[in-house]
Amino acid sequence: MPPKKKKVWAKSTQLILSLIKGQKLSKAQRLKKQQEEEEAAQLQAEREEQERLENERKQEEIQRLEEKASESQEQELNELCYLLEEKNSAIIKWRIQAAEKAEWERFMRCDGVPNPRDQRAINTFISLWRDDSGSSIAEGLQLCNTAVQLVEELEELLKEATDPKEVLKYQEALIEVQELLHSKHLFIAEKILKGASENIDPDTRNMQTMSKHEKLTLCLWANLFKNPNFKGLDFEEAGMGFRIPMHLAGSDIAVRMLHTHYDHLSMLARIRHPSQEQIAEEETLPPQESEAKQSSPSLQSRNSSPQQGSEGSRSQIFTQMEALNGHMSSQDFSDAPTTDPTVPEVATAGSGAQIVDLMQYTTLGGVFYYDLFHLPPQPIRGKGYTILQIVDGLKEFPYPTGRPNSEACPPLGVSITLPDWVVNMEPPLVARWDAGDEQWRSDGITDVSYEEAEARISFSMETLQTVALMQNTYANLPFRGWELRPLGQNSALFTIKGALLDFSITIQNNQCMLEMEQHRGLSHLTGKWMSGPALQKAMLKAGINIFANEHTHKYVSICKKESLTEQAAYEQMALFASACAFSWSKWNAKCGEEHLVLQACEHRDPTPVPEDSWSTYLVGAQRSRRLEITENSAAFSPDHAPDSQFHSTFIHMLQDNMSPDGIAMATNSHYLFVDAVHSLLRATRPLFFS
Repeated sequence: MPPKKKKVWAKSTQLILSLIKGQKLSKAQRLKKQQEEEEAAQLQAEREEQERLENERKQEEIQRLEEKASESQEQELNELCYLLEEKNSAIIKWRIQAAEKAEWERFMRCDGVPNPRDQRAINTFISLWRDDSGSSIAEGLQLCNTAVQLVEELEELLKEATDPKEVLKYQEALIEVQELLHSKHLFIAEKILKGASENIDPDTRNMQTMSKHEKLTLCLWANLFKNPNFKGLDFEEAGMGFRIPMHLAGSDIAVRMLHTHYDHLSMLARIRHPSQEQIAEEETLPPQESEAKQSSPSLQSRNSSPQQGSEGSRSQIFTQMEALNGHMSSQDFSDAPTTDPTVPEVATAGSGAQIVDLMQYTTLGGVFYYDLFHLPPQPIRGKGYTILQIVDGLKEFPYPTGRPNSEACPPLGVSITLPDWVVNMEPPLVARWDAGDEQWRSDGITDVSYEEAEARISFSMETLQTVALMQNTYANLPFRGWELRPLGQNSALFTIKGALLDFSITIQNNQCMLEMEQHRGLSHLTGKWMSGPALQKAMLKAGINIFANEHTHKYVSICKKESLTEQAAYEQMALFASACAFSWSKWNAKCGEEHLVLQACEHRDPTPVPEDSWSTYLVGAQRSRRLEITENSAAFSPDHAPDSQFHSTFIHMLQDNMSPDGIAMATNSHYLFVDAVHSLLRATRPLFFS
């Protein structure tokens, strides 16, 4: 037994030793492997050395380009300053003359609308109109139109006012005129309803009447027949309707539906409830922001007094560049998020009532006033006499009635068809006006249904109230892309791909024209030439918003950029918009806050820009360069294009690849065209919101 065990152990040892021996490399194999490792190390060292030398070469090249750009910096800034000052001075002079002409034309108009700046004239108008009770319905409606025009002018002055005393003056006048306008609307309805029995519809044996005017539509229904089967009525032409329960059909009631094509209530809400967040922002505004706004030598200051000569403007240009080089920012939205923010919910008051955020929502198509009144006593006529019971004003019919059984007071139904002069991009939010708190609220609205094809919305309320249809102000933001393309001297086409709608704006001198895929009833807006401010106002009224304000960044995703760099880019794009095309670049979101990336090229043909014509540019506070990458590159790289130069301004960067005719065409652009393009770019901020 022991010898056999020893023999097995020996065989196992030999097997293990043979396996170990088999794993060992031969001498030749070891030498070959060592040689391969040495060759790989040598190749790696050579690659690293080549990369080092290439980086050194690039750094030397960049240093050379930087030194060359520094040598020409003062000259380039002076040339830019001269162009800006030339256009800025001309536009300031033109605006002063235009304002004086408008003031004179307004004085000569003599249309009965008091001067909104003249408090005495406003007080006289209010006093005379308040005491006027003998005007006909037509005359009363005309006076209402006059008051509406006065309110709109006061609102514009209030937006522009900075003096607290002026702000208070305009606010008080605005509220007083609005209250009087509201009472006159009721007075007109009262006049009509008091004669309801003399205007009975032969089919329904009730009175229903509609009156359409330039800025309002009035619908009245008087329950004279008291048909228990009556359920409601639609005024198809007015786009308004109502539904009432059976027990109301037997009551002496009247329904007023008033659609004002304007919204004065939201302004009142803003006056009564100023945004605390906005107040906090104003109180903590960085000092350099207000300084930059006041001292910038750009077209941004066109509404101020003329500059004090070229030396002052040139000094401001250098101040601006120093601020940029030191990474100072006058960005209005310096704390804005760089990714999609969480859109705030509708604010909720302590009572549970939801307050509509007027920074996020805008009324669409005006305001709709729904009221339930006691039917005024009707005249009793006999042979040679008329008996009329005198009542003082319309009396609101209490509903719900307060009965113990809640089923006895079911909700009332309302239907609204959006006017054909507005665009609705999403199902609207229905809001009711709380007259006590003077705010819009979204509670108390039930059974909401929306028929998209007819743009008709139906809902229920506990009682008839003033309502509005609200649209997300920023529904069409951010942009999916944009392009500014020349159409010739002092003419360009600005195309925007919105989040939901695409459209284009043609700019010719200082006139603009909107074009978009046909939406119902927008013929009053598309294809019409108007000034830039007028077009912006008309688009906002129609529910088409592409314009940025101080709150936009809180509700949409952004491409955060330094404000001075962004604004300087818009100025220079406007200067060369007659001869250069500019376009969105996906790399703008990859280059950091301190830089901008966009595509550009000379283009003097009104046809679309060929894809291979675009060059990609990196625009910074101190330097601009043409990049080697294209939109089809795999990744972002700041490397400059071979054989290209650095420049201190964007326009000098563009000129490196422009013909003499193109440069002459750009520098000879009319100041009104430059101003129109610049205003549109500043209003939309495509480098920030796309």
